[in-house]
Amino acid sequence: MTGCRTMLGAATRRGALLLAALTAAGAVRAAAAGPRIEVWRDPGCGCCGAWARHMRQAGFEVVVHEVEDVAPVKRANGVPEALWSCHTAIVAGYVVEGHVPAADVRRLLAERPPARGLAVPGMPPSAPGMDIPGTPYDVLLFGGSGGGDRVFARH
Repeated sequence: MTGCRTMLGAATRRGALLLAALTAAGAVRAAAAGPRIEVWRDPGCGCCGAWARHMRQAGFEVVVHEVEDVAPVKRANGVPEALWSCHTAIVAGYVVEGHVPAADVRRLLAERPPARGLAVPGMPPSAPGMDIPGTPYDVLLFGGSGGGDRVFARH
């Protein structure tokens, strides 16, 4: 009987250690996933998928919602029509409109300016997801307390 208790105790300790190791590995994986960003896009738009890949490669956890009409999402999140692009995303309470580089989204999250979000209006060829170098473009911070938009980054 003593041998059974010893074996049972060892098995229980091994099980507890295994459970602790698996839990720790899961926590590391979750932390490594980075901020969660939700993207609304038209299912037929290839550049939106390429931008989502860019964000994943930069460490974001990307959740894509395919919708036939993205305009209601833009309106509901206060994106001025002049800033519209092909997809709209939400990360940590901010709106990310269009092909904003991942580095600019990370900077937005680090600085936390009082604004609605970032936008790259239209579809500049050099922006992530478009990937045709040579055309400069600006990333705009919009919806700030001072009104009006301002340049957040130049690429």
